[in-house]
Parts: sequence; C-alpha cells; structure tokens
Amino acid sequence: MQTYLVGGAVRDELLGLAVKDRDWVVVGARPEELEAEGFQRVGADFPVFLHPRSKEEYALARTERKSGHGYTGFEVQFDPSVTLEDDLLRRDLTINAIAKSDTGELIDPYGGLADIKARQLRHVSPAFREDPLRVLRVARFAARFAHLGFEVAHETRELMRAMVADGELKFLVHERVWQEMSRALLEPNPEYFFRELRACGALKIILPEFDALFGVPQTMRWHPEIDTGIHTLKALQIAVTLSDSLEVRLATLCHDFGKGLTDPKHWPSHRGHEDLGANAIAALAAERKWPKKPARLAELTARYHTHCHKIGELKAATIVKTLEAFGAFRAPETFEHFLLACEADARGRSGLEQQPYPEADQFRDCLNACLAVKPADLMAQGYAGAQLGEAIHRARVNAVKDVQTGWN
Repeated sequence: MQTYLVGGAVRDELLGLAVKDRDWVVVGARPEELEAEGFQRVGADFPVFLHPRSKEEYALARTERKSGHGYTGFEVQFDPSVTLEDDLLRRDLTINAIAKSDTGELIDPYGGLADIKARQLRHVSPAFREDPLRVLRVARFAARFAHLGFEVAHETRELMRAMVADGELKFLVHERVWQEMSRALLEPNPEYFFRELRACGALKIILPEFDALFGVPQTMRWHPEIDTGIHTLKALQIAVTLSDSLEVRLATLCHDFGKGLTDPKHWPSHRGHEDLGANAIAALAAERKWPKKPARLAELTARYHTHCHKIGELKAATIVKTLEAFGAFRAPETFEHFLLACEADARGRSGLEQQPYPEADQFRDCLNACLAVKPADLMAQGYAGAQLGEAIHRARVNAVKDVQTGWN
C-alpha cells in the first residue's frame, strides 16, 4: 500500500500558493485494509476515507468508465491493481494530475509540470468529454488563475465546444451548476468564468439571461462601452475590488438582465428594464434552486439600482419605501451590499472605472437618519398599532427631507 498527495495541494504548492486542502490517493489497498487501520469511510459511490487523526481525505486509486448521461453516469473500478497513473488519467486538467510521494518525488505522467510553466489549462485525455461538469470547472480555473497568466489551451477549448454541441451540458443538475458558478464568482477574476463559457457556447445553456446581453446596445452617453454584456463583465471586475461577498457579486452580475428583455425597436433605451429583470431573476432563481439570500438581493438590485443612481431626483417618501423594500432598518448590511453592487454598476463603464460614487453615501446618510427615528419615542407619545406604523413612516420621511436639505 502506497499513498500519494494529489491534485490541488500539489498544484498550489508548485505555484507558490497557500495549500488549503490536502487530498491523498492510496494505491494497492482494499477498503477493509484502511478500515482496519482506523480510517473512517465516507464515500458512497467509491471508497473515500478520513484519516483517523488528520481527518484528511484518502481515496482508493480508481478508474471511471462512462455509462450514462451527465456527471453521475459513470462506472467506477477500484482494486489493488489500479495504478497511480490510471488514477491520474481520469482527472480533468494536467495541472491537477500531478502526484507527490512521501519522499517528495513528483510523479507527472501527463505533462502537468510543463503546463504549469507554460500557464496552460489543458485536459488530460479524451475522457474529459465524458463529464460535462468539467466545462464549468475549466472555466472556474480560468477565473482562479487568470491573474497568474493561465489560459485555456486551444485544444481544450475546442473539446469544450464539442461537448456543448453534443448537448451533454443539458444533463447537469441545477445544484451543481450553482455550486460551480457561485465558487467562480468568489475567484479573483470571475469575469473569466463567463468569458470562457461564452467562448465555447455554454453560457447560453448555463445562464441564457446573461448570454442574451451581449450585443444589446446601451446609450453611449451613459455607457461608452455600449454593449450590455461587456458592461456587466466590467461591473463584475469592479465588484471584486469592492467586496468579497457572493451576494454583491451575484447582484452585480444580474442587475441588467432586464435589458435583454426590452423591445429591440426602442434600443438603446431600456425603459422598464428594472422590473423586467427583477421578475426574471425571481423566476430563474426558483427554477434553478439558487439560495434565497443571494437570489433576493439580486432581484432587489435589479429592481432598484436606478433609484440609487438617481437618488438626487427622488422624493423622500420614495427613498424611505426603497429602504423598507430591502428591510434596511432590520438588516442594514443587506442594503450595504446593494449599495456596493450599485457602485460596481456605475463604475463598470469604459473610462469611468475610477470615478467616485457619492450617491451611495447619500443613501447611507438617509438610512442613518431613518435609524435615528426611535419607535419607543413615538410610543411614549401615545402612538400604537397601525397609527404607530404610520407615525414611524412619517418620521422617517421627515428625517430624509432634513438630509436632502443639506444636499441643496
């Protein structure tokens, strides 16, 4: 029985990155042998074990053979005859198919070291096409390593295009798509995830609402980049510099979905895109099983982002109603995420990336003024029930009016 460190831990060590998780492959062993040494079995489809002390994952070397559609349609073989090279062959990318022995020797049968040096994301073997989830994984690795100069190899991108054309991505379940997309949004360059998906034709399957934005024009006066899809990618780049929150980044990604739904005969104007986008996000989030918290912020951001951009034109009552829609008095952090997404939108425009966004601070001032209204003070004046609610609302509107006076 021999054990080898494999996958991301070896790759990241070679790249000089912090190693977060360490995975091991065990060659020449049977499940009962590991169990006898105190390993805890956790894998349902194939033997994966937790080390009795470190709790790191140890998997028996295995091979996989395609037996159906999607990412679950595989027959797995594991027995002492499966070699380390057999196990590495089934992996997605060459940079993830390097192993390290307990003596420090690197085992690299498929050219991973050369691809690390060349900064290439390249598939290990033609078996790559058997798992459609790998299209999303490659795009996610592009988002993770773009800042290090990595690019998807030409032949791998062509293989991804072929997989899309074969219709394999249609068999992916919504939960796995969300898992890959949400992880990609948290990478250093999430825009590369969507660029790669679009380059191979997968974006129109994975997120057609976003794919539809490319080629949709906007008024040059407000959007020098014109194209709505390009604007969204630029806004997402800005969002990364503002926040590491998944909610902020998803809201930024989705804020203009409605512009793909407006009547083309009125383009580049997009009157009413806010509600169109919000309604579409609510529907797709339910269908594709997005978690409620990020989905809700994305919906609200689509509906109200132009309120933030035009706060200087809003009536005090409209500002208070917007704050109420977000539940900002109970959860001000949610509204702060909205403001960050709005700033990313405003600055995600060609030549305007560094411009200040005072509108966010104006809305923050309004929120703080409303938070200074104390229901207990109004209750002491005799207000109760529905009248108390009305009195609180009026007091908040008056507080915002006082703030607005300082803007003039």
